[in-house]
Amino acid sequence: MALLEAVRGELASLELALELPGTAEARRTARSALGQLDDYILPRYRSLDAPLLAVVGGSTGAGKSTLVNALAGHPVTRAGAIRPTTRQPILLHHPADAPWFTSTRVLPTLARVHGRLAGAGTPATLAGATPDASAMKSLVLVADPAVPEGVALLDAPDVDSISDDNRQLAAQLLAAADLWLFVTTANRYADAVPWKLLVDAASRDILVAVVLDRVPPGAEEEVGADLRAMLTREGLGESKLFVVPEAALDAMGMLPSASSAPISGWLRDIAADSAGRAEIARRTLNGTVRSLSGKVAGLAQAARDQHDAGRQLADDVTDAFADAAMRISRATSDGSLLRGEVLARWQDFVGTGDFFRAMESGIGRVRDRIGAFFKGQPPPAVKVEAAIETGLQAVIVDQASRAAEDADQRWRADPAGRALLGAEDLSGTTPGFPAEVAAEIRAWQGDVLNLIRAEGAVKRSQARWLSFGVNGLGVVLMIVVFSLTGGLTGAEIGIAGGTAVVGQKLLEAVFGEDAVRRLANEARQSLEGRCAELLERQQQRFLERIGPVQDGTAPLADRLDGLAVKLAKLGEGA
Repeated sequence: MALLEAVRGELASLELALELPGTAEARRTARSALGQLDDYILPRYRSLDAPLLAVVGGSTGAGKSTLVNALAGHPVTRAGAIRPTTRQPILLHHPADAPWFTSTRVLPTLARVHGRLAGAGTPATLAGATPDASAMKSLVLVADPAVPEGVALLDAPDVDSISDDNRQLAAQLLAAADLWLFVTTANRYADAVPWKLLVDAASRDILVAVVLDRVPPGAEEEVGADLRAMLTREGLGESKLFVVPEAALDAMGMLPSASSAPISGWLRDIAADSAGRAEIARRTLNGTVRSLSGKVAGLAQAARDQHDAGRQLADDVTDAFADAAMRISRATSDGSLLRGEVLARWQDFVGTGDFFRAMESGIGRVRDRIGAFFKGQPPPAVKVEAAIETGLQAVIVDQASRAAEDADQRWRADPAGRALLGAEDLSGTTPGFPAEVAAEIRAWQGDVLNLIRAEGAVKRSQARWLSFGVNGLGVVLMIVVFSLTGGLTGAEIGIAGGTAVVGQKLLEAVFGEDAVRRLANEARQSLEGRCAELLERQQQRFLERIGPVQDGTAPLADRLDGLAVKLAKLGEGA
């Protein structure tokens, strides 16, 4: 029981969220397996001595309800020409067996309705419950002394009904059966739908009796032999085959008793043999568990396919945004930002003439020039900070938008990704993203100023510099960060290179070469961390659609594989 409960728990938690080839079928298999555990396997394991449930199933118009009435010896379920006659399944049982069925031991999803036997003289066309589609989720229980103790009969809807609900209910009831009475006719016994169910029965090793109904006089041997050959080919050669000749119904809508006598006798023999009933229950149970093992193994593979597909979709997104992070890192470290508005504001700030003449006069005189600069009244750094914010914001927003477009295109090229996206367009950033970026840049600029303050606090001799230029030194450090790995030098062509060297020498004059390198690295790490958080929030819009498929389905697949092996052993009686 512990094994079966574990299987049920895993199946109940199984989510096949991605639309892959075969996923729809896997979902149906999971629902079917879960239903069979609840409707048959678990109840039967808990109550091996419970009465057998014989489900009477078959095609539309095969005469199922008429046969049930014949087996009972009087009208108990409605039969007639209007289809379908059976919408609300009716379970006939001996009164002594009532406790086994009044509870939700079997078929727990169907509400119980207590019916009563039709009054004397009631024809089959009026017997039983009136067909009612709204009552399909209920099971009518009728206690009838004519039913042998130990075997209950369940009149099921048509397996090939035009109603989806009818077909699903019929399949559910047949899956809950200990044995089948499968009714077909001389002109419909080769139909595909019934045979699909019969093949499933063979895979479960369920006891099946086939009733070939309405056979024209003289055709019994020929048609019966053909059907027997078909049963043998499908692994059902040992099944009982009852041939019911075509016969007129009496005024009550009943078959002649002789037509159903062999079937009634067979059922009574089963009911009278307690050891035989136990063997039938055990055989069907073991076969059903073996069949369940195969289903669970298939679902394990479906879960693994989900994991692989989810990982690929996640990789598509993370790769797109990782590329964006690399492009941002490159743009913020190769001097690209030290042009245009940023360069113009920087030149205004430092006064290009003095500083570049200082560079030309030699490094030895730079410290004096720098000192003169800070002893004066340099222009405020706010314009440089604003230019940096604007330029950096443009880079980050542009690259994040490119990443979102790339991820969206990759997903739309994949059926599973396309289904996850639906009609929603994620090819751009969220509306508030530019404002988020601006806020993060300002926060980063605050980080840089804090680095300057912290470094100045341990360099008491430089207090006179800091008192004039904490914000200024912060701007200088930002300029250095933007050329940190670009390999630019003052000897290179281009103003950006000279600008970077000026900034670096300014800081080295205050803090020293080692400190400047450390400060620049810390500022760079802070910037990259904030950029990563911004990109993470944008890519999360994609990843949250994948949900637990990324991480949860691989362990689940392994667990299902292990359970499938154990179920196979249980089904073999090991």
